[in-house]
Amino acid sequence: MQCLILAAGYATRLYPLTENFPKPLLEIQGKPILDWLIDDLETTGKISGYAVVSNHRFKTCFDEWASKRPQRIAVVDDGTSTNETRLGAVRDIQFAIDALKLDDDLLVMAGDNLLDFSLAHFVRYALEKQTSCVMRYYEHDEMRLLRTGVLAIDEKDRILEMTEKSPTPATHWACPAFYCFRREDVGLVKTAIAEGCPVDAPGSFIAWLCHRVPVHAMEMPGRRFDIGNLASYQEVQQNYRGIAQ
Repeated sequence: MQCLILAAGYATRLYPLTENFPKPLLEIQGKPILDWLIDDLETTGKISGYAVVSNHRFKTCFDEWASKRPQRIAVVDDGTSTNETRLGAVRDIQFAIDALKLDDDLLVMAGDNLLDFSLAHFVRYALEKQTSCVMRYYEHDEMRLLRTGVLAIDEKDRILEMTEKSPTPATHWACPAFYCFRREDVGLVKTAIAEGCPVDAPGSFIAWLCHRVPVHAMEMPGRRFDIGNLASYQEVQQNYRGIAQ
């Protein structure tokens, strides 16, 4: 399994911190967000390679960071330089697949989320299910549900439907940007784009895929910390306590 980190956004809500610096490399408790995620994934023993898809503006920042990591991390530049010209997450996934000739199971995740539990739980779940998989958590706040992917599932965790930023969410099961795609489903990203799948949110591909192949959703055994604005960054900086295995 290879890991693809989506890091081509511009994080305009975090200006001025991210005006000239990528959000995934902001430090939490003295450690970049990406280091928390990759150090945790290394404990699984299941990741054979890492890649980061960046925009053109922040490519050198990621190159410098990757050069200091013990793992070999490929950094690819999607060629965009402004928030207005960004490709969108689904196109960035396909861009990385093409640029790096990825042909393996693929763990795709946003580079700006932190967890207080190990992703080893998710990797094991996906390997046991032998399908593409996502994670889910119960979101009590109805306003937050309007800004995220929402899942309807059956009694065996299979996704029946997923919507992104629906004005009328069908359930309270929210889906963060952590996805395990089986090798054969990775090859369907290009088909989804050609068929008109929305490209801005990465969950749009799941919404398309779940009507074509089985996709399962693991309930998260802990919390996710979304760093979306200055207030949330400061809160996580003060309160984050690391990852429990």
